[in-house]
Amino acid sequence: MVSMKFKVTWKTILMPVVGLIAFFIYIYIFNVDILQIITIVKGIDLSIYSLAAIVVLLDTLFFTLAWYSLLRFLSVKLSMTKSLLFVWFGTFMDILIPAESISGEISKIYLVAREQDGTTGKATASVVAQRLIGMSINIVTLFVGAVFLLMERQLFGIMLNLILILVTLTFFFLLLLLLLCIKENWTLRIVDVIIRFAERATRGRWKLNNFRGDVVDAARAFHGAMREYGHAPKTLFVASSFSIISWTLALTVFYVSFLSIGYTSISWSAILVICSIFTAIKSIPLGIPFEVGLPEITLTTLFILVGVPPQTSATVTILVRILTLWFRFFVGFAAQQWLGIKAMAEPTNKSDEA
Repeated sequence: MVSMKFKVTWKTILMPVVGLIAFFIYIYIFNVDILQIITIVKGIDLSIYSLAAIVVLLDTLFFTLAWYSLLRFLSVKLSMTKSLLFVWFGTFMDILIPAESISGEISKIYLVAREQDGTTGKATASVVAQRLIGMSINIVTLFVGAVFLLMERQLFGIMLNLILILVTLTFFFLLLLLLLCIKENWTLRIVDVIIRFAERATRGRWKLNNFRGDVVDAARAFHGAMREYGHAPKTLFVASSFSIISWTLALTVFYVSFLSIGYTSISWSAILVICSIFTAIKSIPLGIPFEVGLPEITLTTLFILVGVPPQTSATVTILVRILTLWFRFFVGFAAQQWLGIKAMAEPTNKSDEA
């Protein structure tokens, strides 16, 4: 059994510190008064900000419900409690490992497969289906938000170009992922190429014939599951509905964070666009653990571009990231520790039963 213990190293601490320093250098360049940020934070309405923390928890709950409905359709018998724990563990891995676009999803697939043998293909299909739904929602949100910003005459220059680039890239990867889901032969060829490359790279030291068979079986199960989804509009509708609710709650966290400091001039159309752009950029693997530094710089810049004062932009960025990064990290860490304790207790329980 693979250990789920997480060890803190000096690299774990160094990278977030470097990221934070980069963020504060950035806001210093923009002549943002840090003392004014502190003043704004002191005047925060804690009751409203606490509401935002609850919204974060609800966001994850509805995200889990979407995944749970996709799993249940494929007869993967996983309890709602474990599904929620697995999602929180995936969130923890997303933050910890510098590959947010895949690390959390791989961890969820691993946990489901460990829970039930022979479900790797189905678990992968559920994760990919949810990714496709999420990408579709993001594209629609970007488009709708852009239309409203155009009507409000707030969309031009850098923001317009960024939206066009992200919509194009997201749509391209959405089509590519759909093709890989449809074309089973393509997937099998990719698997074969990767395994052959691994064998050549290790000069034959790795004998992957048995592994090749397991991967091929999982790939075929994956495509079979995706075909089942194609004939299950009701399941896709339910999963999409939960995903839309989850996405709406994620947007609400941004809006409530503004309300907590008494700033009401931000429009929902601006939040739609900024949250969509931020999510798309943040999901690109850049090799930065904890996602600290660049996301904060990006979010602050986007707020400034829609007319939010620099001090307010930096303050709200800090408040949002406390909830969407650090709060989620510690809840995810707690889930990881609990799963690790349960995993260590399993052999003992089995021996007691014997």
